Amino acid sequence: MKIAVIGSGNVGGTLGKGWARKGHDVAFGVRNTSDAKVKQLLAVSGGKVRAAPVKDAATGAEVIALTVPWDAAQDAVKNAGNLRDKIVLDCTNPLKPDLSGLTHGYDTSGAEQIAKWAAGARVVKILNTTGFGNMANPVYPEGPSMMLYCGDDAAAKSTAAQLATDLGFAAYDAGPLSEARLLEPLALIWIKLAVQQKMGLNFAFRLVRR
Repeated sequence: MKIAVIGSGNVGGTLGKGWARKGHDVAFGVRNTSDAKVKQLLAVSGGKVRAAPVKDAATGAEVIALTVPWDAAQDAVKNAGNLRDKIVLDCTNPLKPDLSGLTHGYDTSGAEQIAKWAAGARVVKILNTTGFGNMANPVYPEGPSMMLYCGDDAAAKSTAAQLATDLGFAAYDAGPLSEARLLEPLALIWIKLAVQQKMGLNFAFRLVRR
């Protein structure tokens, strides 16, 4: 599958490397393809990877993973060009700069805002409720950590779930895109446990059943 990863930071870089190693064709959409950090990312990624301007990466992709910080999300969507009918994986969280809360929540969500900016795109909220370390390796002694996702397009959700599964997650459908109003606060809980409660990065949420 042809995937454009918009962003090349910890989350974007980890996701891109993981998908490339599973045989996907990954293009990192970045502002500067000559940046030393981008070149280093390509060197260590393995698989079929390249760097391209954001619009070029998105145009040639079947799936676009949005991994930039929230304050850069609107510009990233704009720079990606026409996203109509594209599958857009919203991996962002609308965090306040001091991590004290969210800028959107409960009566709307960052994902729903992304869907408005990316008119006609098939948006799926996914890969936002944990840290990049778990994206690199989501498997614990108890089993794979969970990845909840939501969206309004069944086929897009199926593709998103498979891409999460490719990384090693156990993926669960949480419902329509409006459920991002719950998934984004769940991400904030993970962040607060990791940072404020000093649990570090090596923990994950898991769904268990009798």
